[in-house]
Amino acid sequence: MASYRKPDERELRRRLSRIQYEVTQHEGTERPFDNEYHAEKRSGIYVDIVSGEPLFASVHKFDSGTGWPSFFQPLEPDHIVEKRDFRLFLPRTEVRCRYGDSDLGQVFPDGPAPTGLRYCVNSAALRFIPRDQLEETGYGQYLGLFDGESSS
Repeated sequence: MASYRKPDERELRRRLSRIQYEVTQHEGTERPFDNEYHAEKRSGIYVDIVSGEPLFASVHKFDSGTGWPSFFQPLEPDHIVEKRDFRLFLPRTEVRCRYGDSDLGQVFPDGPAPTGLRYCVNSAALRFIPRDQLEETGYGQYLGLFDGESSS
């Protein structure tokens, strides 16, 4: 099992872009349709930009039409923490990653089967690891998710 941790403040400021820092550390939101992964079609996994913990997989991704990457389930449910958010008029459920404590986005009950959930996630909180790089980056245990898919 890999060791995931949140770096100290100085390291975070050095490693993260302005938008990555704002999204993950101050619950910011990037613009819809103007972010790195909303239209990503390659096979692979998405990890927390801060800690590297695996969060979502392309096999669970769908086009929600919202302009943000959307997933119907997490790759590692234990790496997701849900918190009720009352900052807007209607309550929402914020999603954060467990070890990096990064704000990821929200989860809504309007997603597709089989879960009926839509994890709406900011690209700025994620790093995409393509399927062909999983082994070399230490995420080889997830290669089985893509059995039967052609390389792309």
